[in-house]
Amino acid sequence: MSFIFLWGSNWAFAQKTDQFMGEVVNYDEASVAAYTLPNVLQSAGGRMVKSIKNWEQKRRPELITLFKQNIYGQMPTHFDRISFTQNKKVTDAMHGRATLKEITISISNKGKQVNIPIVLFIPNNRKKPAPVFLLINNRSKKNTDPDRIQKSTFWPAEMMIEKGYAMASFQVGDAAPDKKDAYQHGVIDQLYPEQLNQPDGMKAIGAWAWAASRVMDYFETDHDIDSHKVALVGHSRGGKTALWAGALDQRFAMIFSSCSGSTGASLARRQYGETVSLINKQFGYWFADNYKQYSHQENKLPVDQHMLISLLAPRPVYTTNAVEDRWADPRGSYLSLLNAAPVYGLYHKTTALSAMPPAVNTPIINSSIGYHFRSGIHDLNVYDWENFDRFARYHYHLAKQ
Repeated sequence: MSFIFLWGSNWAFAQKTDQFMGEVVNYDEASVAAYTLPNVLQSAGGRMVKSIKNWEQKRRPELITLFKQNIYGQMPTHFDRISFTQNKKVTDAMHGRATLKEITISISNKGKQVNIPIVLFIPNNRKKPAPVFLLINNRSKKNTDPDRIQKSTFWPAEMMIEKGYAMASFQVGDAAPDKKDAYQHGVIDQLYPEQLNQPDGMKAIGAWAWAASRVMDYFETDHDIDSHKVALVGHSRGGKTALWAGALDQRFAMIFSSCSGSTGASLARRQYGETVSLINKQFGYWFADNYKQYSHQENKLPVDQHMLISLLAPRPVYTTNAVEDRWADPRGSYLSLLNAAPVYGLYHKTTALSAMPPAVNTPIINSSIGYHFRSGIHDLNVYDWENFDRFARYHYHLAKQ
């Protein structure tokens, strides 16, 4: 199933092409070649999925396997030991409004160990365990400064504490450095070195997703956290990771993916903005080696990104785009949501998505699939977090603040 739409002036851009890494980058809707999306509800054998049982027992595992084999790589789940060490606790952080916990998660396998530090603020003014937003931080740790000497709109912890949420983060480099020559030095070479020589072996995004699940393991032990209300947040490459982690680990109650673009929320087959070829050239270490065979061969992919969104069903998912971020293909991202909606329909989950996209700065909130297309650049900012709060509040049935 695929959708064709006419788009208003909000989605029209003057510059039609650009050049990057020796390739033409298309920004012209008229130049998007015809494509057919694989039907999310049609199995590899051609049978249509018509029930939740068939989706969960047949089609969903089939899609997970295809994404592992062709894009994100395998996801090892075994390890010998995991432990949690509280290194610091400050009960009067943020001028008394929050409790700070600095935790180290230590994971051991076959005699090797990896440590993943997390920063966690929990609101003090609460009567029960707090829902939590976990940020996959793909920027400097300064953005999640536990001492709050530096404050960042990328992670506005004070604002979200005031709204009643706990705020947590881990930095991707502690699991896998975000560098093509160093990504393996962490989770992969220490705990799962066999992945390095496999064409469908786990790479950086897989390691980051794996780390997010280990933080989830910790949340299940912390009585100050409502582990049934853990929202995973990522921006850009972190947004790609949030979608993949959410697909694999259904303990995450809600997924927020900001400006995730190619191999995130946007459709590969559109070949608009950043393509499979371009992302493999620049960031091939994020994905399984098998993904490189689809550079300039997007139509041969057995999956597309609407199928990744569908793997989050029936849990709420919210994605974003920005007007000045054509690289991330806003139209392709919105189309991805629309083409994932039939799976939410299996669960009788309603969406407020329409054929026409929302106007700029007009978020879709009261929906199983949420979205906004905001003014500005490729970023995660206060406007985004304000709407993440609104979406979470709607689905958690929390009072407005």
